[in-house]
Amino acid sequence: MLRRDLMKAGLAAGAATGLQRAAVAQTPRARTLRMVPQANLTSLDPIWTTANITRNHGHMIYDTLYGLDAEFRPQPQMAAGHVVEDGGRSVTITLRDGLRFHDGEPVRAQDVVPSVQRWMRRNPFGQKIASVTDAVEVVDDKRLRFRLKRPFPALFAGLGQVSNSPAFIMPERLANTDPFQQVREAIGSGPFRFKADEYNSGSMVVYTKNEAYVPVSSGTPSLTAGPKVAHFDRVEWHIIVDAATAAAALQTGEIDWYEQPPPEIQQLFGRNRNIRVETIDPLPLIGILRFNHLHPPFDSKAMRQSILPAISQEDFMSAVVGTNPRDYRTGVGVFTPGTPLANDAALAPLTGPRSIERAKELMRAAGYTNQPMRLIGPTDILAPSAMTQVGADLVRRLGYNADIVLTDWGTTVQRRTSREPVERGGWSMLFTAFSSFDFANPAAHFPLRGNGTGAWFGWPTAPRLEELRDAWFEAPDLATEQRIAREIQEVAMDELPYVPVGAYMSNTALRNDLSGRVAGLALFWGIRRG
Repeated sequence: MLRRDLMKAGLAAGAATGLQRAAVAQTPRARTLRMVPQANLTSLDPIWTTANITRNHGHMIYDTLYGLDAEFRPQPQMAAGHVVEDGGRSVTITLRDGLRFHDGEPVRAQDVVPSVQRWMRRNPFGQKIASVTDAVEVVDDKRLRFRLKRPFPALFAGLGQVSNSPAFIMPERLANTDPFQQVREAIGSGPFRFKADEYNSGSMVVYTKNEAYVPVSSGTPSLTAGPKVAHFDRVEWHIIVDAATAAAALQTGEIDWYEQPPPEIQQLFGRNRNIRVETIDPLPLIGILRFNHLHPPFDSKAMRQSILPAISQEDFMSAVVGTNPRDYRTGVGVFTPGTPLANDAALAPLTGPRSIERAKELMRAAGYTNQPMRLIGPTDILAPSAMTQVGADLVRRLGYNADIVLTDWGTTVQRRTSREPVERGGWSMLFTAFSSFDFANPAAHFPLRGNGTGAWFGWPTAPRLEELRDAWFEAPDLATEQRIAREIQEVAMDELPYVPVGAYMSNTALRNDLSGRVAGLALFWGIRRG
């Protein structure tokens, strides 16, 4: 597609003239890890935004009461343990010793409670916990208590969730920030400190080892569970938008890790014995087409449904990872392929013959008469950019009166928060991708919510989805969960809060002298040189 043609041209130019060297500061290599992240870090608040880059930033500097291992089992992290009383309606969590924020202040229950309350306002899993909670209260400096309306065994999995907007613990003064406003200061208690004095959005993000951090004393590092041991004194994120420049820097050893190289660059790395390419997550990431449900044309369900005959998951995914079928999945529904809830219910509109003409007929029947629509998307982050280019071509071929607005990812993230109509700067459609664990079940599945203005950007209203989600939390066994998951998918494919456009394996590239990387996402504990 267009992206790959441009990449080939860039690589050819690089081969002819010599690739430009990345501007990388010359600090001691042995104790510094340099990485090119998937996108620029524009927001420092992982509760305010669901951007993956801000989530990754959050895991650097914050910690959570519980972590999840690779099997999604909750393990104590900041918590020393908990006591369940009153038939499961009272849960008292005790903080472990030695927890301090980066400003030197001890972590107290008085910090944890407003942090959790702020998280519960924005996160789908947190919102569910809030609905079954009478109060979260401070017992003393080391203990907090959940007073529940009824037993809720999933509480610990929610407090430890890995997906976007985890329940990160902040100092009380920051945690009291309105959850719909961004925290402007980045102070946590995690294994790395954020260097605000070296932060330059669009260029460099720097973290230093938190020497006061005390990892949990037992277990094996697995996703966000187990000891979080930092082996580097300094971690630098170098924002290098040009893939050829980033590739040259990895080949020369100026950087150590390229988080999300495009397929053509991965092929180049395959010929370099000093670099290895591996999946960042053993499960695929999922791409989606998100509608804005508040304004025409996609406030109409019939209009949303009309696009289905024109959606080719193969086209979208091959634009992201190339044409090798081993690197992507089609026939993808609302749950992550390879997980227990993935199913094929109601997918016929996406898996049958593809037809632009049939989609146009359905658009006319739904009442489309050249109303303006706006597709927003980024130019500087691999998967959303590639999907947006395919989507832009698609809406033009369908005959939409389309305004295509391409910007950097940070601007897209800011712009998607607008609830204004198109004529006042709003948007109609966007493409993005989510990690495997985000879509493994309904608990923290942002785009699957149907709670109107309380939902993720796009704001769909689908009461039946909310009812089924609540029923899933009450399911007594996996068979019941799977039955409910099928019905959730049936409703989702009718209401179309979004369209699944496929799933893909995301590869990352590292210098061969790095070892110990914890799989799942870009995590920086465990990894070491040598």
